[in-house]
Amino acid sequence: MEIQLKDFKRFEKQIILKKVGISGQKKIKNSKILIIGIGGLGNPLLTYLAASGVGNIGIVDHDKVELSNLNRQTIFDPSDIGKFKAAQAKIKIDKMFKNIKVKKFQEKLVKNNIKKIFKNYEIICDGTDNFDTRYLINDECKKENKILISAAISKFDGHLFKFNFKKKGSCFRCFMPEKPNLEKNCGSEGIFSPVAGILGSLQANETLKTILQLENSLNNNVLIFNSLNVSLRKVKIHPNPLCLNKCTK
Repeated sequence: MEIQLKDFKRFEKQIILKKVGISGQKKIKNSKILIIGIGGLGNPLLTYLAASGVGNIGIVDHDKVELSNLNRQTIFDPSDIGKFKAAQAKIKIDKMFKNIKVKKFQEKLVKNNIKKIFKNYEIICDGTDNFDTRYLINDECKKENKILISAAISKFDGHLFKFNFKKKGSCFRCFMPEKPNLEKNCGSEGIFSPVAGILGSLQANETLKTILQLENSLNNNVLIFNSLNVSLRKVKIHPNPLCLNKCTK
């Protein structure tokens, strides 16, 4: 795809960055990104990827908009309550960014459909809120050599993971080999709404860096954010010799 004059004007402030330029903007436009979960993380992630010019975005979500979502899921408004998130998100993005192809998968991600849904996307962005789905996504990305950029939020904290399965290294199961007895998520523990915006934006930042092939030190790491202390901490995730995915250095 070529960069049209109207595209240049829209992305001018991005294109003038030496690490982006016209060639980088073409990479962004030609990229294919799948977002799983259009909730507190998926909203800012989708918005920033679309605003940056990502040309092909898939969104996976089977939930409907609820009133309690509106404090952090900023794409939606009261008129969206009771409607499917994936459908409403596509409508909003289509209206704002007419040159972007958005495909919605208004279904629950399960073992029987994951291969079909993942097939045409290069980078998988996980914004789900349960461990069963996280393990499913992780394992499929590992199997198909996809790049996985995953985020999680709860209370005042957030985590950001990056795994490039095109190379050897760790996976999410190395970090958490077994599902915790207690499922911790926004629904059970609450969430400070700016944390969703910050982690979703960091997820978008990492995705765009990956598209542009910029120096990336988050590979096989988890970035831990605490909003009360305003602190960021990066921890290396080493391959676990007991990992079910047989991860190696």
